[in-house]
Amino acid sequence: MEAKSKRIIANNRFILAMTLPCILMMITFVFIPLVMGLRISFTNWNGYSQNYRYIGLQNYVKLFSDKMFKQAFINTLIYGFGSTFFQTLLGIAYALLLNKSFYMKNATRSIVYLPAMIASLMVGYVWSFMVEYSHGALNDILLLLGFNKLDWMGVGTRAVWIITAINTLTFCGKAMVIYVAGLNSIPSSYYEAASMDGAGSVACFRHITLPQLIPAIMTSTILNLIGGLKLFGLIEALTGGGPGYSTHSLSTLINSMYFAYQNAGYASAIGVVTFVFIMLVNILLRSYLMKKEAEAQ
Repeated sequence: MEAKSKRIIANNRFILAMTLPCILMMITFVFIPLVMGLRISFTNWNGYSQNYRYIGLQNYVKLFSDKMFKQAFINTLIYGFGSTFFQTLLGIAYALLLNKSFYMKNATRSIVYLPAMIASLMVGYVWSFMVEYSHGALNDILLLLGFNKLDWMGVGTRAVWIITAINTLTFCGKAMVIYVAGLNSIPSSYYEAASMDGAGSVACFRHITLPQLIPAIMTSTILNLIGGLKLFGLIEALTGGGPGYSTHSLSTLINSMYFAYQNAGYASAIGVVTFVFIMLVNILLRSYLMKKEAEAQ
């Protein structure tokens, strides 16, 4: 009994030793910056000066009347939920297609996943050459076909949805990998039994594949939604938040407020609200998807 207790204590110490670096990194790079950002959000600091004063909740009150914040918040919802919805559809479609046996299957998977491995800022710069008005590839194609040039990113609403589409195409490969793993975990006996009962492909997908993919859907949805809600690199590379402030996300608005407007206190307030918002969305979505997973079992 004593030897068993010593082994348990030794195992606990080993686990603590292995997790301690992660805990220290979380404290250093997450908890401390969050506390500092929360403190700065109650000040009028410009980000550079050593002199500032505490102004209470003025920065948070300003959020409710700030048109830039409202537009950035709406855009963030589109970037987050819009990208997640289309990434889910494309990811499942790719997974179903690439889960079949055919020539160059692994190479095709790699090609689909490749954009997700590249920094989003670099992806944005590549796409900027595609949608540029003067010498962009898309406008060159339109001219060859006899159409007029289109200012793709010149209208805020259109630009927001173009950025959403680019984000979807960039990261749908990440969703595909998760769904491929989910498909491979489904026992083939389920499909064999369904075919013996005369079930078609649509019925198999609806009653077998989709319910069994719920854990994968939960994982993919949460990861893609968080990524979409804090979208930064693509927007900075493609529009910089313009025209005007019509394509800003909350992340790019924080950057703009801090560096362009030199209002670090207000930028910190937006950052705190963004953190709380993403955390609440994550908690609510996770609870909903876990409930659906429990119902499917």
